Amino acid sequence: MTIEIKVPPLPESVSDATLVAWHKTVGEGVARDENLVDLETDKVVLEVPAPASGTIASIVVEDGATVVAGDVLAILEEGEVAQAAPNKPEKKTENKKTPAPREKKGPVKTSPAVRHLLEEHDLDATMVTGSGKDGRITKADVMSFLKKDDSSNVNPGDPAPVHVESISTGPERSEKRVPMTRLRARIAERLVDAQQTAAMLTTFNEVDLTEVMAMRSRYKETFEKKHGVRLGFMSFFAKAAVEALKKFPVVNASVEGADIVYHNYFDIGIAVSSDRGLMVPVIRDVDQMSFADFESALTDMAGRAQAGTISMEDLTGGTFTITNGGIFGSMMSTPILNQPQSAILGMHSIQQRPMVVDGEILARPMMYLAVTYDHRIIDGKEAVQFLVSIKEQLEDPGRLLLQV
Repeated sequence: MTIEIKVPPLPESVSDATLVAWHKTVGEGVARDENLVDLETDKVVLEVPAPASGTIASIVVEDGATVVAGDVLAILEEGEVAQAAPNKPEKKTENKKTPAPREKKGPVKTSPAVRHLLEEHDLDATMVTGSGKDGRITKADVMSFLKKDDSSNVNPGDPAPVHVESISTGPERSEKRVPMTRLRARIAERLVDAQQTAAMLTTFNEVDLTEVMAMRSRYKETFEKKHGVRLGFMSFFAKAAVEALKKFPVVNASVEGADIVYHNYFDIGIAVSSDRGLMVPVIRDVDQMSFADFESALTDMAGRAQAGTISMEDLTGGTFTITNGGIFGSMMSTPILNQPQSAILGMHSIQQRPMVVDGEILARPMMYLAVTYDHRIIDGKEAVQFLVSIKEQLEDPGRLLLQV
């Protein structure tokens, strides 16, 4: 019995997808629920699993093609899984030592970016030892393997290479043209749209994180033992932002045509950097969460964003966004709005700086904060007071518990 492998229903507002890579070839056996192919949309990578065990009879759509929901991708001949595909002629290599594949213990876990790197260098995933969680192979693992493989190319018995002096003609000039991924193209489109639509303005302040760092240091071990998750800085900033949004509802609002839509809930987007580009998973109802609930949700969202398994629903519907350029060393920046939201908070590096405290000059852990806001609906006074509210709560974390 033959089965058509079709493009599954796409997320709402997504009209088509790009076929990134096949993981099976014609004549190769597959097991039920095994991933056959990756489809890339504007935001997420969708995996298409095998509906039954069998053999790939034909592939209808090749890598790089654009597909829509319902398109036939391949034909599967249902039945017992075929053993091995016909052996391909071995490539002749000289002085090439290839490590024996490690013993297989089930499918090797890889992300789409890693699979692309493996295919580019004609490597089998079983040849690389994964250092990630549950044996997952990272890009660093592949690059480390390639370096080791290059260094093993020289036989001890080979004569030493003869040095031939040559005249340097300067560095080689070259270009490489690579099409944007759908995600990168979508990011570019949204950023340009935000620049052309909103009246963006940024206000800055600085915050002394002495008390937050002391509290985190004092309770982080107990917190992790009790809740099974680390106590990070982001939960302090998210909770402080929610309290400030309650005081200034227009900062939590959005523009729809000639209307201002005020939201009585607090769905906070947290910008996450992944191998595929920037993503902003949304954590919903942050006002109802404990610090532990928030940290657990953030860890889960960030992990799925990195693995490319996050859903479109997780990336839509936020009312306010927080981005942390400090993890990359940024001292100050002006973040761009994540439309249709009307404001975004930018965090930056924590640095010891001399500050005057009660008439004394002391070294304090300081961070510059930035809020970019849509001046069409938020006045400068509200934006400044909003940021001051966040500053006050972080400099006196007891306010977060008392909600004052």
